[in-house]
Formats: sequence, structure tokens, C-alpha cells
Amino acid sequence: MTTFTTGTDTLTRDALAVLQPGFAGTTVPDWVRRRLGEGLASVALFGRNVTTAEQVTALTAQLRAERDDLLVAIDEESGDVTRLEVRTGSSFPGNHALGAVDDPDLTRGVARELGRRLAECGVNFNWAPSADVNANPDNPVIGVRSFGGDTALVARHTAAYVEGLQSTGVAACTKHFPGHGDTGVDSHHAIPHIDLDATTLHERELQPFRAAIAAGTRAVMSAHIRVPVLDPDHPATLSRRILTDLLRGELGYQGLIVTDGMEMRAISGAYGLEHGVVLAIAAGADAICVGGGLCDEGTVQSLRDALVGAVRSGELSEERLADAAARVRALAAWTADVRRSTAATVRPEPEIGLTAARRAMTVTRARSSAPVTGPVYVATFNPEANIAVGDETPWGVGAELERLLPGTSTGCFTGPGAGDEALKAAAGRRVVAVVRDEHRHAWMRTALDTLLAADQDTVVVEMGVPQSAPRGALHIATYGAARVCGVAAAEAVVAG
Repeated sequence: MTTFTTGTDTLTRDALAVLQPGFAGTTVPDWVRRRLGEGLASVALFGRNVTTAEQVTALTAQLRAERDDLLVAIDEESGDVTRLEVRTGSSFPGNHALGAVDDPDLTRGVARELGRRLAECGVNFNWAPSADVNANPDNPVIGVRSFGGDTALVARHTAAYVEGLQSTGVAACTKHFPGHGDTGVDSHHAIPHIDLDATTLHERELQPFRAAIAAGTRAVMSAHIRVPVLDPDHPATLSRRILTDLLRGELGYQGLIVTDGMEMRAISGAYGLEHGVVLAIAAGADAICVGGGLCDEGTVQSLRDALVGAVRSGELSEERLADAAARVRALAAWTADVRRSTAATVRPEPEIGLTAARRAMTVTRARSSAPVTGPVYVATFNPEANIAVGDETPWGVGAELERLLPGTSTGCFTGPGAGDEALKAAAGRRVVAVVRDEHRHAWMRTALDTLLAADQDTVVVEMGVPQSAPRGALHIATYGAARVCGVAAAEAVVAG
């Protein structure tokens, strides 16, 4: 039975209940234990909290020893954005690869196996899937996190993902409402603007969210983007017109509304963290994602106090805060009920991720290409990772090719002159060039030009959005940089 600290009033408990904070370390800090006793109803896990699946299982058990009806959230999109496998790379391809296969049953199965593994570790709330239509190929933050650029495709795979994940008792959180796919700015750094007309917005951006709602998504995450046709004054996370009038009213959605990370500069830089949190709850958000950067007790206390103070000053209604807190607790109850009824019925499919990665891959061979018969030099051209992906998760094909082709060596290169540096390091060996979104990086295109001018037998592996035309003796597109995508690509290099 959940208990609260004596003297903690209802208002304070509700203010804590709407927060989804992170914390440092791989065990439960004392301050988290105290706040759970006072009403905190959710916590979020990030890569810093993860070493192994067994360790995460122990961590979530420690958390639930303090509060049994607890939401444990994680940002586990799989593919390029993984927290559970942050040290090794994901066992599942991401959305873009699944969209390339375009088999909703496969997407449903991948999400179901991911949900099974999360539930096994004690995680019951996943900030996924991304339902963004990747309408702008130069988007710096979505890219392979999207199922693709076709609205109908994104809608059917979003629905399949939601169904597969939630069949395991793990709540899905469809994001980033009302659609982050047509932006050219990363909301981690500033507020993106999407200047769409109403028809395009409704027929393209909103359709995948309608599909997710029809599939029963238990949560929707707001985007820190400004959409003037909906609200010229506020980003979606702080907009009553978008969260309450559109999402709740017009779309009829009744589940939990979660904000994207509130430390992101689009909110904290423009409005201040505490004030932004108050505005988000007032606009219709129910849960506050915080902790990707700020993960200390002081942050939780200041946000709690800001919400309590806003109610007492009249800026935020007590009823709105109570409604938000009740929705958080209701979601926790749903996860517990579904998990109890499905725990023994979800069949493990340990190879489904690699199967999906192999099916997603496309291979283009030049007619005169020579097969790869011996050790190669793997030159990985490494762009700056966006914050959502992070830079701590390994990617590429080097490790797997070293295993398959003993004597293979590797190197990483970036920026102007990368192609010349790679040629020098290769020292005459055949090069496998690994890129990520060649179309977005002029220096990367130039590096490939240099390598191909020196040796037409260069193999190219594109692990981002394959927007550029295939080139090289062998061109392999993986539609993402998950570990299993690297395994599949390495197999294709060796097969020739």
C-alpha cells in the first residue's frame, strides 16, 4: 500500500505527482525515496541509470519497494535512440527501418518484443513511438526516428507500434504532437516554427496521431514547436489551443498528455523552467518530463513549489492540477492491470530485431564491383549527434567487420579533409565508408568524393536517411544506426 509522509497536503502531493524527473546513478538516491513517500508518482530512467538489464531490474524493484503504483518511464525508441542498450546499441531497428519494410505486423512484433523486455526490467512507460512525418529531409532532430515521409505509412506503423507495445502492459507515448517532422531547427536549442496551412496540418501532421488515438495510445507527448496556424503566440507544449482545444476537444483524446523535456532551450531558454512548467499544466499537459539534464532534488523541489505557488496565487487552478495528477495515477493503475493479465502470455522473439534490420536494408551493386574477399579498412564519418540520440551509443559496421574479416581495422573521421585523412589511414586497403545522412553534410559528401576518386571499389554504407543517390561499388542503406543494422550491413559487405 502506498503511504505518504505525514503533513504532506493534497496540493503538494498533486504537484509532485505530475513530475517525471530523472536522477543520477544506478541505485535509488535517498532523496528519490523521500519524494516517493511524499507523492512523487513517476520517475524517468536515462542512459546514466543503465549498465545492464539485470541492474535496471534491481533498480526498478528498489523504486517499487517505496511505491508500488509507480510509473517508470524511459525514452526507448530503439534504433538510434536507445537508453536500455545505451552502451552497446539497440537490438531493434528504429522507425525508419520499419517503415522501409512497410510490414505493420513486423512493426507490431518488434514493439511487442521491446515492450516485453522493458516490462521484464520493470519499466512500464515508454516515450515512444515518434509519429512525426519526416516531410523535411534536412530535419536535424527527427530523421530516422520517423517511419518515413508518407503520411499513410507513418499512420499505420504508429498504430501498429502502439498496439504491440501496449499488449505487454507498457504504456506508449506517441510523440511529438502536433508533429515535429517539418522542422529545420532542433527544439533542444531553440523554438522551431512550422508555417503550414490548416489543410496540410490536418491531412499530413495530425493523421498519425489520429491513428494512435484510435489504436488506444495511453499517452501523447507535446512538441516544443510553434505552429502559427494553431497558435501564433505559444509553442504547443504551452498552448491551450493545441493541447486542450485540438488534442482533447477536436481529436477526442482522453489519455495522459506529457511534455517533451522541459530543460530544452525552446522552453527553459524562452520562458524559464519553473514558469514553463506552470504554463504547460495550465495549457492541458498532465505530466512534466524533466531530468535529461537537471536530475537533482533541488529541481524537483523548485518545480513542486512553482506549481503549488501558482495554485495559491490563482495562476493555475487547483482543479486542473488535481485532474493532471489523477491522470498520472490512472495510467499507473492501467499498466499494473494489463501487466498482471499478460505477463505469462507474451512469447519472446529474441531474433525479431535482427530479422527486421535485414529486411529493411537495401543493397545497390555497381556492375563492375569486385567482391570483398579479405580485410578492409572501415572509415566511419561521424557527424555531430543530436541530443536525443546522444554520443555515447556506438554505431557503425567496424566491430562486426573486424569479427567477420579478421585483420580489418577502423577509424573515425569528421569535418573538412576527412576523406584525405581516411585515405592516408587506409594505406592502400579497400575502404568501407560509413556515413550518416550524407545529404545533410557537405564535408561528408566531399569525403566520399575523395574516396571514390581514389578507388571505385569503395563500399558505402549509409546508416541515416538514404536521401543521396547510391554510389560506390556496393551501396548499402540500413535506414538507421542500431547495432542490428550494423550487423546486417556487415553481413551484406561480406556477401558482396
